[in-house]
Amino acid sequence: MSDSVTPLPEALPESAVVARLRAAGCVFAEDEARIILATATTADELAAMVARRAGGLPLEHVVGWAEFCGLRIAVDPGVFVPRRRTELLVREAVALGRAAAGEDGREIVVLDLCCGSGAVGAALAAALGRTRVHAADLDPAAVACAARNLAPSGGRVHRGDLFAAVPTGLRGRIDLLAANVPYVPSSAVGLLPPEARDHEALIALDGGHDGLDVMRRVAASAAGWLAPGGSLLVEAGERQARAAAGVLAGGGLRPRVATDDDLGATVVIGTRPQR
Repeated sequence: MSDSVTPLPEALPESAVVARLRAAGCVFAEDEARIILATATTADELAAMVARRAGGLPLEHVVGWAEFCGLRIAVDPGVFVPRRRTELLVREAVALGRAAAGEDGREIVVLDLCCGSGAVGAALAAALGRTRVHAADLDPAAVACAARNLAPSGGRVHRGDLFAAVPTGLRGRIDLLAANVPYVPSSAVGLLPPEARDHEALIALDGGHDGLDVMRRVAASAAGWLAPGGSLLVEAGERQARAAAGVLAGGGLRPRVATDDDLGATVVIGTRPQR
């Protein structure tokens, strides 16, 4: 993104917004211009939004929301922006949740761990209907944001380090444990796009020396929190999939890997045996 800010006219037609964003290096300038124009309520707000986006702020932080699984998810400054590739994790979790609910449609217990904005928990609640959703994150900004996004479904959000934040009454009762843990190796964080590297919390990105440090901590305890037949779902890089499956297997879970080439997504799923 360009650091220079060119004065903008008071009234900005779409073509001017597109031109400004394109000049700043926005690859999807036309789509972003339409979103900004639809969100801004005054000419001054529009000019400010365009200037912030041209200065490198992520679009979602500029407009205050992101589209995810057909939902409008609030995204506060500094909070991890939900990625479209995470829709694969939601899709796999929904299939598991529906199977667990059975014909009687029993309530499904969901834990959205490392929840960020709470997008995954909100999407699962919307898709599955009868759910009890809990979410947890260490970042206070993420907790506040997730609380707003999960309020319509009655979800509860807790602040703390992984399972230390989770009510002990959920132990052994969780059907779906979605843990969107950071999985970027520490040495590769500097190679991320500036929108992520400069504007999202480091704890939401840095997965340690090989990217799997946080995943190991989750997998080590997950089986004790899952209900029999319950599943842990985590994202990983394509090259990490085999190692990630080994991490989940080491935690006593039966692993499998799901991929979606269109989304560029890899999800590793570990299921607690029924016995």
